[in-house]
Amino acid sequence: MTERSEGMSAARAGVGQRLRLIVPALVAGLVVVGAWQALVRGLDVQAFILPAPSDIAGALAEGFGAILPAAAVTVRSVLLGLVAGTVLGVLAALVTARLRGAAGPVLTAAVVLNCAPIIALAPIFNNWFGVTSLWSKVAVAAIMVFFPVLVNTTRGLLEVAPLHLEVLDAMAATPRQVTLLVRLPGALPHLLSAVKLGATLSVIGVIVSEYFGGSVDTLGVYIAQMAALPRYAEAWAGILVSGCLGLILFGLVNVLERLVMPWHVSLRSD
Repeated sequence: MTERSEGMSAARAGVGQRLRLIVPALVAGLVVVGAWQALVRGLDVQAFILPAPSDIAGALAEGFGAILPAAAVTVRSVLLGLVAGTVLGVLAALVTARLRGAAGPVLTAAVVLNCAPIIALAPIFNNWFGVTSLWSKVAVAAIMVFFPVLVNTTRGLLEVAPLHLEVLDAMAATPRQVTLLVRLPGALPHLLSAVKLGATLSVIGVIVSEYFGGSVDTLGVYIAQMAALPRYAEAWAGILVSGCLGLILFGLVNVLERLVMPWHVSLRSD
């Protein structure tokens, strides 16, 4: 009975802690939306400058049948780009960590290249793969994910406690065993932090690359067409959906983080 009561108390404490994190964010969001609505209506702001949240919600409800299929096509490009960029980034990080002398120059070059406007590659990839090709959008997303994953994962692979290396060396562990038993588990927090960043970047990359050309049933093309008509509430409804996609992906990576490394101190404190 005591163990059961302690478990229930711990569960209630966990729920209470999560509510303390969620409720302020919800309240802040409601305040922002309420102020937005009041200012647009009170100042009679024109829709081409900023539509009211109620107009955006109405446009979303009315055009949901067109937005949902477009979002599904965009999500496919986002997921493929996120997976491809993550896999390539991890493989490159493993190679870079093994070549310790090259780690510094490689990471410096990666940071410099990441500062370039990668979105500008969208027209080039459209020429390579075709304007309406799914893979031109996947390539942009993959590159935007690749560099954060490479830099963060390499840092995690190299940040190993000397004591752990000494113990494995005393046990005659091979470099592969050191990587699997020490380096990769230690790099998981860095990798997942990069993937959370990449989840949002991949959505931005795909949406913007769709502006430069794509099949008519994509979210980026839908937003561009609605803005050109001009139907600004519908365009903002598409922007709202794209923002929700980024939040959903970010949340899914958070769930994955809790599943694969519940031992980490940042999660045990929850």
